Amino acid sequence: MIFDLWETLIDWDPEAARRMNERIDELVGFGFRERWYAAPNRYTAPVREVLAGVGIAAEAMDDVCAARLDFVRHCLVPRAGAVGTLRRLRADGYGVGLITVCSEDVEAIWPESAFAGLFDAEVFSSRIGISKPDPRIYLACCEELGVEPREAVFVGDGANDELEGARRVGMQAILIHKHGQDPLWPEVRTWDGPRVTTIPEVLEVLERC
Repeated sequence: MIFDLWETLIDWDPEAARRMNERIDELVGFGFRERWYAAPNRYTAPVREVLAGVGIAAEAMDDVCAARLDFVRHCLVPRAGAVGTLRRLRADGYGVGLITVCSEDVEAIWPESAFAGLFDAEVFSSRIGISKPDPRIYLACCEELGVEPREAVFVGDGANDELEGARRVGMQAILIHKHGQDPLWPEVRTWDGPRVTTIPEVLEVLERC
């Protein structure tokens, strides 16, 4: 079993993101968010390298990094049932993997989060320099888990074409979205595969397979 992170195991908090970006704007004197999202390597390169590339001066770098780490620390909180489900899967003999498209901040905070030690394989795009839906990111996780793609199931919210990306390498895929809401991404609103609205429901899908 392989899981996405953002909007799958944890929530993105738009209000906290807004506060972070406002704080960084104060520190650097320009609109940070727009420059950050225009940087093509923001999820595949060291964060300080990306920040320097978008114009963060050396004297502001530590404070900007601290603001970003505070945001990630705030968000890196498991959704209800996530930790129990991961533990149950491992207890039942499943290898459990993570594939996340993220900046280096996530990996920096990871050891202090509730997720530390719960995965058999952790693939951070910022570490390996590859993002979804590049097939190599899925294959790297499968290799760490010691399974063939056809033996793996990927769970995600559908960002970055991740579900079809998983299918293209031979994996099965499960869409997750919040109960009573459409999937976040229009391209997966007609998803023809399994879907769940909570992480524990993944166990039910596996039982039906």
